[in-house]
Amino acid sequence: MRTAELKRLLAMTRRLTPSQREELMAQLSEDVARNEVGTVIQGKLARHPGCPKCGGQHTVRNGQASGLQRYKCRGCGLSFNALTGTPLARLRGRDKWFEQAQVMDEGLSVRKSAARMAVHRTTAFRWRHRFLSPPREVKAHRLSGIAQRDETYVLRSYKGQQRRLLAEAARKPRHHGGKAAKHGLSAEQVPILVLRNRTGQSTDSVLEASNKPSVTETLKPALAEDALLCTEAAACWPRRPRSWALSITP
Repeated sequence: MRTAELKRLLAMTRRLTPSQREELMAQLSEDVARNEVGTVIQGKLARHPGCPKCGGQHTVRNGQASGLQRYKCRGCGLSFNALTGTPLARLRGRDKWFEQAQVMDEGLSVRKSAARMAVHRTTAFRWRHRFLSPPREVKAHRLSGIAQRDETYVLRSYKGQQRRLLAEAARKPRHHGGKAAKHGLSAEQVPILVLRNRTGQSTDSVLEASNKPSVTETLKPALAEDALLCTEAAACWPRRPRSWALSITP
């Protein structure tokens, strides 16, 4: 926009009513948020260049779409942007993505998140699952150095799986936030193993059961051969496998 056009636009804003000014400010805020998200997205492509389909590095600019720079691969001919091949591809409402990350960081429920962002609850639910997809894939595969472990247990859920629930004749349907029928650990709970080393790398895995075979099968691909695992003594933890070092501390 030229300077003369900007001056005329600013002069017109003085004649706006209070409600029109609020509408204008809301629109400007959305545009600013959308541009900030676009800057972060473009930075992602700069850190990870190349075609998401063939991995080719010979790419050229190919116009813009939805506020994002598009590229074209000279190798396979694919047109793509920084979101192509990611869980956020084709996801609308980009101006609210920072706010979506904030409500997730605060641990708000889907309904409260939808009210905060002024969107429908189904939209908030869909966004939440899209945002949770990358963290499931971004985790270390071979921890080295000194590592520590911890485990947590969550109640087994068959939500949305009515047939599997009917096949489980051992218990009745459980409401959200319910309790296990038995005290202590049982088959109603799913064990989750979490590993983290001193450099900040972490990984997690769902165990089939809290026993030595299941723990050993999970630890072997998760730890490097020279890794040192520190944990308390427990019956389900193997003692010094030959393939990698293991330290049991009380």
